[in-house]
Amino acid sequence: MTDPLPASPAPIEALADKGPLAPPRSQWKDVWDQFRKHKGAMFGGGFLIFITIAVLIGPLIWQVDAQKLDIRNKDMRPIWTALLDSSAKVSWTRPFGTDQLGRDQFAQILQGGRISMAVGWAAMVLSLVIGTTVGVLAGFVKKADGILMRLTDLFLSLPILPMLLVAVTLFRQPLRQAFGPEGGMFVLIVAIIAVTSWMPTARIVRGDILALKEREFILAARSIGTTPFKIVQRHLLPNVLSPIMVSATLGLATAIITESALSFLGVGFPSDFPTWGKMLADAVSRMQQYPERVMLPGLFISLTVLSVNYLGDGLRDALDPRIRGR
Repeated sequence: MTDPLPASPAPIEALADKGPLAPPRSQWKDVWDQFRKHKGAMFGGGFLIFITIAVLIGPLIWQVDAQKLDIRNKDMRPIWTALLDSSAKVSWTRPFGTDQLGRDQFAQILQGGRISMAVGWAAMVLSLVIGTTVGVLAGFVKKADGILMRLTDLFLSLPILPMLLVAVTLFRQPLRQAFGPEGGMFVLIVAIIAVTSWMPTARIVRGDILALKEREFILAARSIGTTPFKIVQRHLLPNVLSPIMVSATLGLATAIITESALSFLGVGFPSDFPTWGKMLADAVSRMQQYPERVMLPGLFISLTVLSVNYLGDGLRDALDPRIRGR
């Protein structure tokens, strides 16, 4: 005679909790864990924070007027050139040397970085607002899609540099009279860079919106009477945040390079107003005698743009759930 089978647990007992469940893992913690694995992104983010803080706080610590002329101390070399050439004219009070007019190079690097970074951040934010607005409208409103995308294609087909030069020539004087020499050029350069760089963001956002608006959660939101504005605000925009953030980093790099190019060509800020591009333009004529005057601003431009690109790569990997293994 066989032994009877053990009695199965009661249904209520089987469904009972055996202990406290682990708290759900934060999505942003997953993003941070993936981001910090990207060494280039960590370097890029760290250097971008460092250079931003340096150009903001540096002029308050190094209180030397970047536009002050000191002809008696002109053409001083950076202090490290004394290691290579004992006859080099150096001064410990001018660690980066002076230019042909006696202006302190270190003060110009800090002041020029402040202007270049301000133009980059402002132009990036403005281009993101324009690109995101156009992309959302084109992807969500079917009737506006054709018009907005043809407008985007038109802007993409325009030659950017000639258009920048024409715009600066046409609007420089009215804006200078309205906002002053420096303020007018700041407004003009930010507006020009933003108007000529919003198109990639618009196309990326439009593609994601077209895919997202057919998903089940959007159909469910429509079925309960959610207004289109609330659908965009609560459901669509949070889901396109990842490409927008990546586009923001690339837009910042593009804005810094464009501002430097305009200043290098002599159509940017006034000649006595330091920017990294203007420092490059001033140093070209004496590049063979004083190569460090080209290397210093060029190095800061290159490292800043490189750090922004690395930061964008890291954000793209961290914000993509497929790469995070989710």
